[in-house]
Amino acid sequence: MDNSVKSFVEYLQIEKNASPYTVTYYQRDIELFLQFIKNEGITNLPDVNYQVIRLFLTALYDKQLSRKSVSRVISCLRSFYKYLEREKHVENNPFLQVTLPKTNKSIPNFLYQEELKILFETSDLSTPLGQRDQAMLEILYATGIRVSECQGLRLEDIDFSIGSMFVRGKGRKERYVIFGRYAEEALQLYLQDGREKLLEKNEQPTNVVFLNARGKPLTTRGIRAVLKKIVEKAALSIHLHPHMLRHTFATHMLNEGADLRTVQELLGHENLSSTQIYTHVTKDHLRNVYMKSHPRANLWDN
Repeated sequence: MDNSVKSFVEYLQIEKNASPYTVTYYQRDIELFLQFIKNEGITNLPDVNYQVIRLFLTALYDKQLSRKSVSRVISCLRSFYKYLEREKHVENNPFLQVTLPKTNKSIPNFLYQEELKILFETSDLSTPLGQRDQAMLEILYATGIRVSECQGLRLEDIDFSIGSMFVRGKGRKERYVIFGRYAEEALQLYLQDGREKLLEKNEQPTNVVFLNARGKPLTTRGIRAVLKKIVEKAALSIHLHPHMLRHTFATHMLNEGADLRTVQELLGHENLSSTQIYTHVTKDHLRNVYMKSHPRANLWDN
């Protein structure tokens, strides 16, 4: 079993170019399953059948895992057995008989223009950290990049001549994203002033764009902490996380007429279905479109 897991991990890393985050979760889910079947007296992966999987599902629900978590575990094991079947380690994939539990698709939270305006007016641009915070906020909203992609930005990834960035995304997929004037101005100020001052506190040079107070590369946890402080300073009653700015970017782009394929490419989604969740619009936008478009919409104004 251990050799099968090891070879599957290598397959994920080499053939699928899976991110370390994805590999870690796959390993965790597989180890959970292997421990379960060992407790059931099963020592060979080909001996797992539909009845065993039903018992495993019951055990997951007994742990009070959410439907989303259970669905993730089953998807992982389905991929694991698909690989084992390909490598002739098992004759069939018993997880194909399992229906994934239905999950409620929640509409992503996003920020309104009024909330964004307050956030963009919060940072103290006379300080290095204030300049960094403003640049980070502008970039996250302007590009819709993930927190890990923001953390991984390098100086050489930025091309101010055409307003674009080279981004390393999930599964080692690479893409270019575009940014506008506000993000450019905030980033230029930070790079030419604040970042240079922060870098003086670190004896080792680095080409990472966003630095912490000690002049070292900012971590993803650090980025989340920065956003939390911005919200507290702005006195807003929202829970702001980097992904909310990604949601906001996608929502505002679509609301303003961007086509789904373009937003998909900018977000770095492999499947269009991942982008379609952003096709929701605010009630105000819906009402405005309706009032402008329907021939009898203004009847009540008379």
